[in-house]
Amino acid sequence: MNLSLIDPFILAQDYPDALTGKVRSGHAACIRFNRKGDFLATGRVDGTVVIFDIETNGVARKLRGHTRQIQALSWSGDGRYLLSSSQDWKCILWDLQDGTKLRTVRFEAPVYIAELHPLNPFLFVASLFEDQPLLVDISSCIPLKHQLSSVPKRPKLDRQDLNEKQALQDAKQSTCVTVFTTLGDHIIAGTNKGWLNIIEVRSREIIHSTRLCNGIIILLRLTASGRDMVSNASDRVIRTIPIPNLSQDGLDMDTVKIEVEHKFQDVVNRLSWNHVAFSSTGDYVAASTFMNHDIYVWERGHGSLVKILEGPKEELGVIEWHPHRPFVAACGIETGRVYLWSIITPQRWSALAPDFAEVEENVEYVEREDEFDIHPIEEIHKRRLDLEDEALDVLTVDPVKEDPIHDVFSMPVLLDIVDSESEEEIVAVGPGTMRRKSPGEGREWMNGAENANDPEEQGSFKKVVTGAAEKTQ
Repeated sequence: MNLSLIDPFILAQDYPDALTGKVRSGHAACIRFNRKGDFLATGRVDGTVVIFDIETNGVARKLRGHTRQIQALSWSGDGRYLLSSSQDWKCILWDLQDGTKLRTVRFEAPVYIAELHPLNPFLFVASLFEDQPLLVDISSCIPLKHQLSSVPKRPKLDRQDLNEKQALQDAKQSTCVTVFTTLGDHIIAGTNKGWLNIIEVRSREIIHSTRLCNGIIILLRLTASGRDMVSNASDRVIRTIPIPNLSQDGLDMDTVKIEVEHKFQDVVNRLSWNHVAFSSTGDYVAASTFMNHDIYVWERGHGSLVKILEGPKEELGVIEWHPHRPFVAACGIETGRVYLWSIITPQRWSALAPDFAEVEENVEYVEREDEFDIHPIEEIHKRRLDLEDEALDVLTVDPVKEDPIHDVFSMPVLLDIVDSESEEEIVAVGPGTMRRKSPGEGREWMNGAENANDPEEQGSFKKVVTGAAEKTQ
């Protein structure tokens, strides 16, 4: 869209205001933007990962390797690698250059969430169901798994007064969510008892712990700068927490205090929150609600509610905020559609010409004296030739400002409608005849049917079914 046609006051708005679109390819259970914000990865309930191009809403890539629902997705810093974790107890690192499986790691329990290192795509941390988290190094074909502790590190005074019962309860704690800091030197982990543990990656030891709440810490997210963190817990309270510079030289962790900045909650309806996300600037917090179809947006400066985004008539699950734009995506729990919220930008057509004026109603037009004068054909032809003599530069390429940290990675977009799977999943069966795609159609690969599209194989299958029916009769 031409920026000159957009109202500059709308460009200054930092949060979306209306539902503007939706995309679908199967039943999505989780979503995640890459760092540049040009691709949106969705994990489906059948184990397929679908990557959408944001500008065209087309499918850029489909990745098949899991057999059960995708739990979490994590992008590498340059956008080339994608880590998917599933309920089939596996994590797969995908190379999006060609869509191949680069590494596959199997665990002894289902994976809650797995997060890639911000600088090293061959290192990730995984939180397991009722088990201790693991730091996994996949630099080689054989993964190296390092177990991390979930027992909080209490202050010295508390450790002296710690009795046997409390020590036993601490030993039973398990980590529900883990996230790397911006530089990747530390891991912030949340436990099922409300503790927040800071783990040093180099030594793999807990260097600081603090009690955040009495419930289960469900989700942790950091801003792009890594200075602030948002948490979602089972006590129906969303908390924003300033994070100190943990990589500072000479930092004494015993003197570090992690305190809650704001608490966001619905004190009237006591709503629970399914998922939370930071805005691109970190100034706003958005959350999807349990058993509700609204998205709440709070402003961190004053801790006040600024917007309630009305969405579809279904409960929303995972919510993600675009890393650079006031653009929010959320997936519906019932239908699996991915809904998109953004700013509706009315165009200012007066920007096309300085003397163009927009009017509220029809006015009588007064023509100029020479506006409809007829000019000779020779003069018109001479003017056209004079315009053609002007030299046009079509070879010079304007320099584009690139990200100095990460290499530029581009991924081709699939434009085939069969691959993109339209919203209603309609297929053509004949000239002018359409029908809705059957629920199991296109999933023959899951059953190992290599010749599912072969007409001879389909014919033999029909003969077998017909013969079986005749024998039954």
